[in-house]
Amino acid sequence: MSIEVKVPMLPESIADATVSTWHKKEGDFVSRDENLVDLETDKVMLEVPAPSDGILKQIIKPSGQVVQANQVIAIVEAGAAKPVAQQAPQAAAKPAAQQAPQAATKTETKTTTAAGPAARRVAAEHDIDVSKVTGTGKDGRITKENVMSAMGVTSGMRPEQRVPMTRIRVRIAERLMEVTQTTAMLTTFNEINLQQVMDLRQRYKDKFEKVHNTRLGFMSFFVKASVEALKRFPVVNASIDGTDIVYHGYFDIGVAVSTERGLVVPVLRNADQMSMAEIEIKIAEYANRARAGKLTLEEMQGGTFTITNGGVFGSLLSTPILNSPQSAILGMHKIDQRPIVENGQIVIRPMMYVAMSYDHRIIDGKDSVTFLVAIKELLEDPTRLLLEV
Repeated sequence: MSIEVKVPMLPESIADATVSTWHKKEGDFVSRDENLVDLETDKVMLEVPAPSDGILKQIIKPSGQVVQANQVIAIVEAGAAKPVAQQAPQAAAKPAAQQAPQAATKTETKTTTAAGPAARRVAAEHDIDVSKVTGTGKDGRITKENVMSAMGVTSGMRPEQRVPMTRIRVRIAERLMEVTQTTAMLTTFNEINLQQVMDLRQRYKDKFEKVHNTRLGFMSFFVKASVEALKRFPVVNASIDGTDIVYHGYFDIGVAVSTERGLVVPVLRNADQMSMAEIEIKIAEYANRARAGKLTLEEMQGGTFTITNGGVFGSLLSTPILNSPQSAILGMHKIDQRPIVENGQIVIRPMMYVAMSYDHRIIDGKDSVTFLVAIKELLEDPTRLLLEV
């Protein structure tokens, strides 16, 4: 019996999707609920499972095709037996196995030695199938030049490769351009002495991990400090809607996560009600799911303030761009041992530059500066986070 494989219902506000990667090809045996294909939207990646055990009879929408909800993308022949070629090697006829060991060895040797190391590296970098490249080297060996020729690159020319943007990259580009063109964005900077935070982490990190089964990072301190500062400066937690200012009475903190597909910002709902352990656990969960493409659209919507950490990549200082429609974003950076003056003495302390970009249409310079100073003071004396003073 033939069963149609259809595009699932797409999240609200998403009109269509692009067929990204087929994990099976026509004629392959599939198991019920096994992921057949990934569909890429401009926000999330969706998996389409097999509706039944059987054979993938036809792929109607190949990779790169744009599809809509409920559109048929493939046909599965339910109940069909697994092809002999996909069965276990033990099922092969014994005489054939006895007759061809030397031939198999020769084939394997040819496959592994037909291309030189440089040729294999270039092929891997540009996703070239070396088995389809004609070798002109000794004994038909495939050279680097042969692979480059297969890419359409002649000797002496600098290679180029043109690939289309992914859906999420297109959407990121659109949003960033929209923010820069529709907001009055400015950035204020400060630096934070993280000595007390680092001493606190060093003192309790082992016990914290033992009790809560998660590591104690810096992000939970910054989330807690941001929430406390947002309570003091409600306008930083607000957003613009037409000619109205919407003051949010809750604190949903977005935490930027870098993935191979681009930057995504899952949201910590009601962060003011979360413990530091809950924050660390949720951030770790989001990071793992983001890199696996498993985040849902709902988990990335509705934030009121965002924190991004370029320091994990070595950034010393940067200007973060607003995450619209939010009115402010905090940028963390790398921690450097730098000389500072304390009580008239030059000492070495772990210092971090921080940056806050804000929409000057509703946040004045005084509020932005004092907001960032509040975060600085809370982190330089983390006991104040517990006392909320």
